[in-house]
Amino acid sequence: MQGIALPTNPAYWASGKTLQDLQPMATIRALQLLADKDLSLTERDSPAAPGPGEAQLRVRAVGLNHIDVWGLRGMAFAKRLYPLTVGAEAACEVVATGPGVTNVAPGDRVVPFGALTCGTCPACQRGRDNLCENVAGVRGFHIDGFAQDLTNHPARLLVKIPDGVAMRDAACVAVAFGTVEHMLFDNAHLEPGETVLVHAGGSGIGSIAIRIAKSIGCTVITTVGSAGKAAKATALGADHVINYREDRFEGVVRKLTKKKGVDVVFEHTGADTWAGSLLSMKRGGRLVTCGATSGPTGSLNLMQLFQQQYRITGSFGAPMSALARALDRIASGVKPVIDTVYGLQDFRAGVERLESRDVFGKLLVEL
Repeated sequence: MQGIALPTNPAYWASGKTLQDLQPMATIRALQLLADKDLSLTERDSPAAPGPGEAQLRVRAVGLNHIDVWGLRGMAFAKRLYPLTVGAEAACEVVATGPGVTNVAPGDRVVPFGALTCGTCPACQRGRDNLCENVAGVRGFHIDGFAQDLTNHPARLLVKIPDGVAMRDAACVAVAFGTVEHMLFDNAHLEPGETVLVHAGGSGIGSIAIRIAKSIGCTVITTVGSAGKAAKATALGADHVINYREDRFEGVVRKLTKKKGVDVVFEHTGADTWAGSLLSMKRGGRLVTCGATSGPTGSLNLMQLFQQQYRITGSFGAPMSALARALDRIASGVKPVIDTVYGLQDFRAGVERLESRDVFGKLLVEL
């Protein structure tokens, strides 16, 4: 598979570059969508000095997610202008701060919260940043993202990376690990000793969910689409692995739980698994969903819903508090599964591989 042509400026690619070396550069690399599906590695002006309340960040690693797949395809509902720098999830180093910034300093390692929330609406004031009423856009999807050498970002939307957490692991937090943290604990209220069904255990968020659930003593049932992924999910700690291409997962779940069902269903695959997910829950069970990669439409038997007393929760993104908890969890040893690390010029190859589902864990891009 062909990569993206590199800029001619060799300074970008010299080894041993320091933050100080990068600051005075007149231009930086940026991976930009010029139109739907038209991705190019470009040179652009370095950002201006950070303004009041801003920090300038040296981007070190970018995580790939389905939001990048959707963004590359082009989504009719996404109001945005081209060219658009891609990348919604990153780990960075602070290189400079603007007036009034006190929460971070040059040299700090940080995870930026990609949604430009207002910080003043009732949801933001309650710490529910992902329910902000006045979001200015999501970086990498509506407005310029993090797949560039340097960028400015509101300092209040930065979460410090604890000592001992690798940049690669931190690059999985803003979208993937934080989403799982929010889904399992803020929304599904997962408790030690419960049984959880994790769909697509080989995906970035599925593999993280397996590790987190096992770390607190849960029984994990997971679905995968191949024998190879089944072996990897077992090695990851899953107690029971179902190849959904060979068996109806809901039937296996009912058998494993002696027809009782699971306490929690971790849903993100959508139409293909929706009906089976409902049948896999115990009476009073909880289903939390954050995605619909196989399709957005599913049916719901209302009598089943109220008679079985199901609790179904939609979950989108995560508040900043979940990002901080995710980083602390990684620091404790519960790390994301990283499949492959690409160079910036191979971003498209990573996105296409993610779309093909030929992946186990997270795909990253290092700058």
